[in-house]
This record gives sequence, C-alpha cells and structure tokens, in this order.
Amino acid sequence: MSYSITIDLHGETVYSAQKVLTARLKNISPDVREVCVIFGYHSGTALKDFVMRYKNKKIAKKVLGLNQGSAVFVLKDG
Repeated sequence: MSYSITIDLHGETVYSAQKVLTARLKNISPDVREVCVIFGYHSGTALKDFVMRYKNKKIAKKVLGLNQGSAVFVLKDG
C-alpha cells in the first residue's frame, strides 16, 4: 500500500528547512510515494525557492501544489 505524508515548513529558516527535509526523507517509509511540503506564501518566497531547488536522490519529480504555499515531491520506487 502506498501513501503520502505532509511536511510543514512554516516558520522554518531555509537552513532549518533543509535539515528537516533531509532528516524526514532519510527515514521515510518505502511505502510513501508522495510528500506534500507546505512552506506558506505570506512571508516571501525564500522557502518556496529552496523547496523547488532542493535535491534528494529519492525525489523523482516536484509539482507545485494547487495551493501556492505547497509542493508535492513524487518519490522514486524503492
């Protein structure tokens, strides 16, 4: 069974957001196929820009969410 999780980065700095994303993706269950990353949009674009540039070997592609304050990471199989 595959499922998705949410990571909320509201209030994080770019530096702390990187630590949070890296730690969560490192320990993610192999059953997770999508990660919804919430970064907000009222406080500027630094977190959005970071999330869209963020690289991790588990991420197959990134899609901006329907809400302008989120993005979805589609993860690779395995």
